[in-house]
Amino acid sequence: MPDKPVYLTPEGKQKLEEELEYLTKVRRREVAEAIKSAKEEGDLSENSAYDEAKLAQGFVEGRIQTIQAQLRNAVLIKETNGTGNGEVSIGSTVTVEEEGFGEETYQIVGSAEADPLEGKISNESPIGVALLGAKEGDEVTAETPGGEITFKIVKVE
Repeated sequence: MPDKPVYLTPEGKQKLEEELEYLTKVRRREVAEAIKSAKEEGDLSENSAYDEAKLAQGFVEGRIQTIQAQLRNAVLIKETNGTGNGEVSIGSTVTVEEEGFGEETYQIVGSAEADPLEGKISNESPIGVALLGAKEGDEVTAETPGGEITFKIVKVE
């Protein structure tokens, strides 16, 4: 089964590359040193420092594999990927208005870059899915865990 594409902005790809470099060149070495140091303490069966270091090693190696897979399947998107016709696509910045709550602006990004607190929502999230393909002036409804939300698309960049 082929891996699915991982949509990334150039900025998002760079962040992943930097994290991968840090994990492989710095963090991996730190964890190896912690394991070595813990082994030198003697009995490993009751050595909590050794257990913690092994857990950290598992986390670091798992994260390295995840990032490598994301970069291998990366599809670059432009920061503002407006199609010129006001249609929402991955990379678009969308201003929406929800009645009673005012306007909010989101950038539609791939799931690897999603950060709702920064206004970056995944193309796979309920709101992202509802917005994709819609145009300025459209009303879209998203089925979220908190219930149904209806937005009017004010602007697409």
